[in-house]
Amino acid sequence: RLFEEVQAKTADLSESLQQQIATADVLKVISRSAFDLQAVLTTLVRSALNLCNAPIGTFFLREGDVLRLATQVGCTPELVQYFHDNPIPLNQNSGAGRAFSTGRVVHFPDVLADPDYRLSEVQRLGEYRSLLAVPLLREQETIGVFSLSRTRAEPFSQRQIDLVQTFADQAVIAIENTRLFNETREALEQQKASADILNVISNSVAETQPAFQEILRSIARLFGSEENYIFLVGEDALLHFGAGSGPRVEQARALLPVPLDATVTMGAIRERRLVSSANVFDDPELPSVARERYRRLGENYSMAIAPMLWKDGAIGSIMVARKSMEPFSEKECNLLRTFADQAVIAIQNARMFEQVQLRTKELTQSLDDLRTAQDRLVQTEKLASLGQLTAGIAHEIKNPLNFVNNFSALSAELIDELDETLAPAPLDQKMRTDVGELTQMLKSNLEKVVQHGKRADSIVKNMLLHSREGSGEQRSADINALLDESLNLAYHGARAEKPEFNITLRRDLDPDAGTINVFPQEIARAFINLISNGFYAASKRKAGNGEADFEPVLSAATKNLGNHIEIRIRDNGTGIPPEVKDKIFNPFFTTKPAGEGTGLGLSMSHDIIVKQHGGSIDVETEPGLFTEFKILLPRTGQR
Repeated sequence: RLFEEVQAKTADLSESLQQQIATADVLKVISRSAFDLQAVLTTLVRSALNLCNAPIGTFFLREGDVLRLATQVGCTPELVQYFHDNPIPLNQNSGAGRAFSTGRVVHFPDVLADPDYRLSEVQRLGEYRSLLAVPLLREQETIGVFSLSRTRAEPFSQRQIDLVQTFADQAVIAIENTRLFNETREALEQQKASADILNVISNSVAETQPAFQEILRSIARLFGSEENYIFLVGEDALLHFGAGSGPRVEQARALLPVPLDATVTMGAIRERRLVSSANVFDDPELPSVARERYRRLGENYSMAIAPMLWKDGAIGSIMVARKSMEPFSEKECNLLRTFADQAVIAIQNARMFEQVQLRTKELTQSLDDLRTAQDRLVQTEKLASLGQLTAGIAHEIKNPLNFVNNFSALSAELIDELDETLAPAPLDQKMRTDVGELTQMLKSNLEKVVQHGKRADSIVKNMLLHSREGSGEQRSADINALLDESLNLAYHGARAEKPEFNITLRRDLDPDAGTINVFPQEIARAFINLISNGFYAASKRKAGNGEADFEPVLSAATKNLGNHIEIRIRDNGTGIPPEVKDKIFNPFFTTKPAGEGTGLGLSMSHDIIVKQHGGSIDVETEPGLFTEFKILLPRTGQR
């Protein structure tokens, strides 16, 4: 008797030791694979089957209104497929369903002999007789079932049932750890995705496509979706393609734009809520036109559309589609709404940036106009002051200058009369020679006085011309006729001054140049100054280099630029040295020898073109080869 008691006690201790070792092994697996739920559940099943001497073990977890197989050991492939195709309902028609519904352990020593057990296809495929089903409880809520079965009719002992309950509690811990880990990981992934999107938005304020593409990449990664689109509502009441990712992007692009009223987006916008469907082909809540459009895209899928709203207006929508045809969870819907809000931020940023740019451009133009007006006002004041100055000069200098010029000429005539008077006088040869030299020297000096007096008179006249703000009235004039007339006047003027002067004139006048609103006399004066400078440079090159085959050429061209007209005057003369180029428009600056230029021609031309007419004048030159003045005049003219 004592021996039998010792043997029984030893067996009991051995079984307890095995259970403790198995429990310790399971806890090690849980600690080492805290976030690999499949590994933990498989270890629990194997340990329970070994300790309870059972060949079949399963874990079922709740998914919606059914229990789905999470892991199994010992099930035939046919039984596994049956569980996959036929999830267990949450009712008492099965052992697992009853354990889940009641929240209590269900034990059938022999399912064939138990009147409360309803035989099913599961029992036939599994060929089990004894069944133990233990609910997985988390805070009084059943989340799944741990089930063991034997192919022979042999009840499970209370110790075995307690052990399976212990393993069930450990499974709940593992499931909860995995759930918390997954939620934390998903939250981190979502935060990182949001941060990445906001970073792209901040770095691409002027455009929306970079933000759209980053949003679509994040959606595809977090939702596991194959088709993702961003649609935009246009001012034409049509839904337009904004961006997309997936194999059917071009097909979707080809179907758009479409009337907004015939889209799911319109329903989402009208109700201001996210719209989802697990079957886009047959969902009666979707517009028939939209269902037909989805069928034309081909494969069926589940879909969610979040409206993009700004204040009381609609901007567009974000669409997510996946082939799994599973309903979208509330967490996924909230995340999609966040992405829609971020897309709205990107669109509004781009719109505000465009508005700011436009406003900045308008303000810049206004500032430029104001500065131009100020420049013109300053120029007008300068011209007025210069006009007063030159009027004073004309009054104070003109009369004395005329007196000098007139009396110099008269004195030269008197010297001739003196020579005639002294001719019959009885003077020796030496005296007559000395007198002749003196009178000739006086006459030469007087000629120089006359020459420089005329130069001074010319300077005064040019100052008077330069000080005038305008001449005549502003009116519409044919620019080609104006330029052609200026060419002729300048040419004949040069021929009248130097009969030997000759140059080839080339005209390339755009017949579409048309008319321009200008002060014709002033513009003609500017043209003549530029043309005359070209004549001078070409003639100087011909005289200076002695090239026998060199032909002086001056070309004039016009070109219609819409709101502006371009005029080019080009000569093949001596060109302008770099150190002189920046000074050519300065008043009184000239490179001509004394007596040949006043330095006011180009300065006056610049003021007429830029300050009086609001145009521009630039010069391109190559020393020894050419000089070309490029003039740009607004067609409407300015003053």
